[in-house]
Amino acid sequence: MTPNLKKRLETLQAELTSAWQKLQLDAKIQAITALETEVANPEIWANPEYAREQNEKLARLNDEAQPWRLLRVQAEDLAELFSLRDESLLNELEQQLTASEQNLSQLKQALRFSGKYDSLGAVLRITSGAGGTEAMDWAGMLERMYLRFAEKQKFKITCLERVTGEEAGIKTAVYEITGTNVYGLLKSEHGVHRLVRLSPFNADNLRQTSFALVEILPIIKTDEDIKINEKDLRIDVYHSGGHGGQSVNTTNSAVRITHLPTNTVVAIQNERSQLQNKEKAMEILRGKLIQLQLEQHAESIDKLRAGESASWGQQIRNYVLQPYKLVKDTRTKFESTEPEKILDGELDGFINSYLEQNAAQ
Repeated sequence: MTPNLKKRLETLQAELTSAWQKLQLDAKIQAITALETEVANPEIWANPEYAREQNEKLARLNDEAQPWRLLRVQAEDLAELFSLRDESLLNELEQQLTASEQNLSQLKQALRFSGKYDSLGAVLRITSGAGGTEAMDWAGMLERMYLRFAEKQKFKITCLERVTGEEAGIKTAVYEITGTNVYGLLKSEHGVHRLVRLSPFNADNLRQTSFALVEILPIIKTDEDIKINEKDLRIDVYHSGGHGGQSVNTTNSAVRITHLPTNTVVAIQNERSQLQNKEKAMEILRGKLIQLQLEQHAESIDKLRAGESASWGQQIRNYVLQPYKLVKDTRTKFESTEPEKILDGELDGFINSYLEQNAAQ
């Protein structure tokens, strides 16, 4: 057997072991076994919503772990084949080794999504900045950009809240986006986005700068990952102005929840009942506090400090349409001279450069 094949096999085994540990696959396989036992019990369907969540969790873990388990078996077979020292197996060994190396290369993309919440869905919240119609139009452009991106990825999109501007665009919009690694893909978009262009709303056609805040929050449906003390919450109910129909508008169905220690506020009114609005508001609040915890590098939400979010203080990307065309990320320095394509949802370059930078770090 050639030394080159031996070295390639050792490299394959070392990279596989490193990836296995980084993805915590032993723990995930144990979780799969426990979930398989749980969902096989017919009594779980006494609570259909919980049963559905556990089945979705099992499917997600299997999708993540199974390719790595197969590659580990392939690597073990290769090591056994190599140990035979049979020259007649040289061609077969090299072919199988090459196939395994290619599989590993593809699977290593999964390492970009090794964050605790990367596999989850995400809440997308877009808020126009100061500047009136200009800023609202810019927020509307970003809304279209992200919806086009999500559609191309075949993600499921649900509108939770949308307040339109008087003349154009939106004041704010909130969407729930679900699919594989949605939060892992979109977390790079969290922050302030700045637009420079010739104003279509100005009679003098002057160059205008507009800002919009994009928030990407992981969807945390239960309090397993984050414990919120009820005494830290203020819950207000009020008349809804949403699309739920006349019965909605005549009852106090809208809900506003304030997390007092951090002064984090979430308001939802689009659901048909106060209970549904409260559940959705709590889901978004958990995501906001998780995002705040990540930004502040806090050990727990008890350690969070009010007023120290990225919010309007962190400009992450500039979109210049005049006097030249350039979209540039302030963190990765990745740039594109085709803003029309970016605003049409072609965000792969910006997202991939952010994920690669994070993986390298």
